[in-house]
Amino acid sequence: MCGIAGIFFTEKLDSHTNLDVQKTIQEMTDAIEHRGPDSSGIWINQNKSTALGHRRLSIRDLSPTGHQPMHSSCDRFIIVYNGEIYSHNEIGADLISKNRSVKGSSDTRILVESCAEFGIENTVSRLIGMFAFALYDIEQQVLYLVRDRLGIKPLYWCFNNGVLIFGSELKSLKKSPTWEKKIDRNAVATYLRYGYIPAPYTIYEGVQKLEPGSILKIDRDGNIDIHKYWDLNLIATSSIKKRDNFSNQQEILLQMDSLLSDAVKRRMVSDVPVGAFLSGGIDSTLVTALMTEQSANRINTFSIGFHEKSYNEAGYAAEIAKYLGTTHHELYLDKNYALDIIPDIPFIYDEPFADPSQLPTIALSKLTKQHVSVALSGDGGDELFAGYTRYKVALEGHPKKVNLPRWTQGLFNHSANIIRHLSPAVSNKILKFTSNMLLDHDFLYKSRLSHWQNPSQLVINGIEHEIGAWSNKIKLEFDNFLDRMQYIDSTTYLPEDILTKVDRATMKFALEARVPLIDHRVVELAWQIPQDMKLRGKESKWILKELLFKRVPKKLVDRPKMGFGIPIDDWLRKDLREWSESLLDETRLNKQGLLNPKPIRNCWLKHLSGESWGYPLWNILMLQAWIDANPDVTI
Repeated sequence: MCGIAGIFFTEKLDSHTNLDVQKTIQEMTDAIEHRGPDSSGIWINQNKSTALGHRRLSIRDLSPTGHQPMHSSCDRFIIVYNGEIYSHNEIGADLISKNRSVKGSSDTRILVESCAEFGIENTVSRLIGMFAFALYDIEQQVLYLVRDRLGIKPLYWCFNNGVLIFGSELKSLKKSPTWEKKIDRNAVATYLRYGYIPAPYTIYEGVQKLEPGSILKIDRDGNIDIHKYWDLNLIATSSIKKRDNFSNQQEILLQMDSLLSDAVKRRMVSDVPVGAFLSGGIDSTLVTALMTEQSANRINTFSIGFHEKSYNEAGYAAEIAKYLGTTHHELYLDKNYALDIIPDIPFIYDEPFADPSQLPTIALSKLTKQHVSVALSGDGGDELFAGYTRYKVALEGHPKKVNLPRWTQGLFNHSANIIRHLSPAVSNKILKFTSNMLLDHDFLYKSRLSHWQNPSQLVINGIEHEIGAWSNKIKLEFDNFLDRMQYIDSTTYLPEDILTKVDRATMKFALEARVPLIDHRVVELAWQIPQDMKLRGKESKWILKELLFKRVPKKLVDRPKMGFGIPIDDWLRKDLREWSESLLDETRLNKQGLLNPKPIRNCWLKHLSGESWGYPLWNILMLQAWIDANPDVTI
């Protein structure tokens, strides 16, 4: 796991003599030192029109032969790469059969030689793993930026005034003087709804996230082409059509078992110690169980606990660790620990990010790095195998289409924020009842995912960006509501919240997180299997549980889903109150000119009076903390 950065000048640029390329690429690279503390390297071509930077976290091939930027043996290509390729042995064997020189055991070497020998498209189609890389064709003077299929590894880019800059994090881009750091108010409105900014948008105008499964190509004339080499929409829709021919339950169980075992085994390959995040839930327990089956050594497992019982799963994780025979480590996160973490959040995430579970994830990553440099996680299981409670709630109230007056949607829009902050038992009953009345049940699902129901009214001169996953086109392509919910979450919430949260938290401490449940082969198989093998009655993740119960006693894991939440409501009213008050100050908000203070202050006062508004307020607080940490930003 590493960090990459780069600069590419086009011929349309009149002059770049005022830009110190050496200094800029060095600063861009140094800005992400935390992603790769073991070594660094930069490469600049002769006329200084292309510069590449790399920070290395040594995981495989710890020798200097793994140093980057790395040239292909034919000297036509040079690469900087962040990630891990788990199919490198198969590709390497094919390279050897073509008499292509492969020095060392680094997967970077396999990647650059494969691109040189077979072409970039043929290479990425064979990659199993997580990756973001830049490949420069010296002969053609063309730069390629590539991101993995599910968006596990990040890649940001900006093209302005004839210069393209890119990096693993926005920290790198901020070091370049070629663009203005101006807030995108529409992105702010989008962020306030979801708690994250969906790709391709970022908090800055003119800066984009390269979308998952994409290749960007730019030449010296400034022509940019972006296309998908792997599209979950095509994968999912084509797989759904094949479900009738894929119905042998026992065969599916065996196939999924074999594939998950292989996905875990591949991700245990490392030249440094490997462990596992163990929450005590279905997904992380299955991953850990599969690891123990395939390891001759005891696995190190890691958990976060809370002193508040309703949030604490540490005891369950400890029981599972004992049964599986792992060496278990746990840390209890209290308010003081959280207070110490909060000042670092804007720097860790680079743009506003408001999933409160970022706090325990950061703490977990710090704990884990003290013992290992690689950790496997169970992320992705809920999206792939219908694990979220909200799926069951939405399906229980899945309405037939009825003709209701348009004003009813406005009524539900006004009340949805209140509904979602009631106790789960009460809110689920109300949502079940109201969903039967709604004309558009997607509206209710979106409301459940929304932290603020009308964010465009909150941001001065800001209108939400359109997100493709919520388009009418998706409704037509995924006429099954469960399929549609899973697709929406897999293309928005999974990469933009879950994977972003884990990547930044782990890389803050130079810890590599690997996610076997979203091996793209597992994803493709999961979309083929019948939905009743995911959600069977009220039993979610049925197929994963069947595979797990062969390995772990049912009584250890069969309990209601808890998630990875924190007692944010209580903390904001007590230990975090002074901090919150300063960021939500009405004078501050008026002077800033970004947000409408009145609804924010009303929300804060309601929260202090005992109502539950922690999540919407956390969005505002993380935005304000980010603005404080970035005084050079133009609002």
